[in-house]
Amino acid sequence: MIGCGSPSPDDALSLPAFGLKFRLAVVQLQVTSVKADNLSRARRLVKEAAGQGSKVVLLPECFNSPYGTGFFASYAERIPGESTQMLSEIAKENKVYLVGGSIPEEDGGKLYNSCTVFNPDGELILKHRKIHLFDISVPGKIHFQESETLSPGNSLSMFETPFCKIGVGICYDIRFAELAQLYSRKGCQLLVYPGAFNMTTGPAHWELLQRGRAVDNQVYVATASPARDETASYVAWGHSTVVSPWGEVVSKAGPEEAVIYADIDLQYLADIRQQIPITSQRRGDLYTVTAIQEASS
Repeated sequence: MIGCGSPSPDDALSLPAFGLKFRLAVVQLQVTSVKADNLSRARRLVKEAAGQGSKVVLLPECFNSPYGTGFFASYAERIPGESTQMLSEIAKENKVYLVGGSIPEEDGGKLYNSCTVFNPDGELILKHRKIHLFDISVPGKIHFQESETLSPGNSLSMFETPFCKIGVGICYDIRFAELAQLYSRKGCQLLVYPGAFNMTTGPAHWELLQRGRAVDNQVYVATASPARDETASYVAWGHSTVVSPWGEVVSKAGPEEAVIYADIDLQYLADIRQQIPITSQRRGDLYTVTAIQEASS
């Protein structure tokens, strides 16, 4: 992975030579305590998504394990490892760009919440470690401290495809508007967030945040949640979603396991950016948001 310099504002308006549309699939996976079952189900649903013409497939946060501080250590793997080897295989078998949701990663005695991305040849092209750890306390509703067990990542993460440039965040990362703004300014046209909002924050903020990130930055935004399991210690909201650069929900799951699809239209995105040219109208003489460290494929 190499760092990249800041592009000119025109880079954000450029279109790939490959084509103006491609199909994105979002897999809302039913995650259980049995890792082998989770991997097998992911394999089957990625194949299903590829069969529907998807070129990019997105899996949910913690797709191979239950979500919770009590699970991270026991399910953690090194990268490469069992789960990422499977992701490599199914990306290659199905000739897709596979955004592998996230898994608990162990490295150097520390644990991370990490998203790996594989190209259609099965090569690992990016690893994003969750930057912002989910430490919240809503009295009477939810208290959760990822930092009890996890360490944060320290870089922005983007990767190139023949279709467009894609920026990656994980769950709580979506609440930080600066990250999305930087991705957009660096040429990303699609932002993907594997996430697992809960039954308190999900109905309140899940869709709102996605629409905000999309319309503020004139990008497509896609989120992949685990399917809801009412018996789990942490109950995910579900409702994986794809939002357009106009802020419209173009595809959305319910709470159950599902694969949803969206045709990402880059000409539509370019038209919106031309009609409402916020990229060229920003007052760089008054304010700026700057990236200190980033990773790109």
